[in-house]
Amino acid sequence: MNRDLSLEELERDHWSAPPGGQTRLMTTVRELRRKPIGGLTVEDMRLLIGQDVGLAYLLPLAMEALRDNPLAEGDMYEGDLLAAVLTRRAEAWREFPELRQEVRRIVSALTDVPPALKREVEGFLAL
Repeated sequence: MNRDLSLEELERDHWSAPPGGQTRLMTTVRELRRKPIGGLTVEDMRLLIGQDVGLAYLLPLAMEALRDNPLAEGDMYEGDLLAAVLTRRAEAWREFPELRQEVRRIVSALTDVPPALKREVEGFLAL
């Protein structure tokens, strides 16, 4: 995967602004889709993954961050990237079985799960 390319370039899908304006969240998502994926921060990945945007490219990148620090955090709280990853719908994980197994290993190895993540970890492990 070429990290110098943006999600728009990788997916060959350019989003135009909807008529009548858009929310600040959608403006941010559109801007982040234009940024090279190698330059995305933990917070950028958390936000995009939480919106189910670019999962084929962002889940592998998120896993790199989570391997180094399972409780990597963006702007919300400790482990917020992991929470975004854990809360993807079951259908998404059927598309990425290897990543799902790796996430299972990571969360199973956590010895002290922060209270904010307990429900997400339990829900993911129950899939």
